[in-house]
Amino acid sequence: MTTAKNYDQQIHKLRELLQGIDYGMFTTVDEDGSLHSCPMSISSEINSDGTLWFFIYASSHKVKEVEHYQQVNVSFSSPDCERYISISGTAQQIKDRDKMRELWKPELQTWFPKGLDEPDITLLKVNISKADYWDSRAKFKPQTISFMSYA
Repeated sequence: MTTAKNYDQQIHKLRELLQGIDYGMFTTVDEDGSLHSCPMSISSEINSDGTLWFFIYASSHKVKEVEHYQQVNVSFSSPDCERYISISGTAQQIKDRDKMRELWKPELQTWFPKGLDEPDITLLKVNISKADYWDSRAKFKPQTISFMSYA
């Protein structure tokens, strides 16, 4: 069983691993069962409840894929730091303007020229269930952080 202290330590470790990495390859399952990946920018650090947030257009195919099959993977790499992270979890679309205002950062203007005034903007919330990582400090031996809820 994961305790609150262990859970906080796991969140801290994953935040540390992702530090300095702004983009990940977001993989979803397409309607035909094939995997579909695209680069996406993280909108904030991992929340204390083990979630990642991404801005996206609501009309995009990626949103349709998440609605069809919620299992996703987001992979990150920092070859210069010899660090690789693979995050598994479930995703869902969240249409919450207050949350969007909280997570918005000016760099997103590149993809959303109208900013938060973009009528088609939405969020994808990824609830992390597991993170596998490899780094030079661990001599590239695979490590796993499990994010099962604590009671």
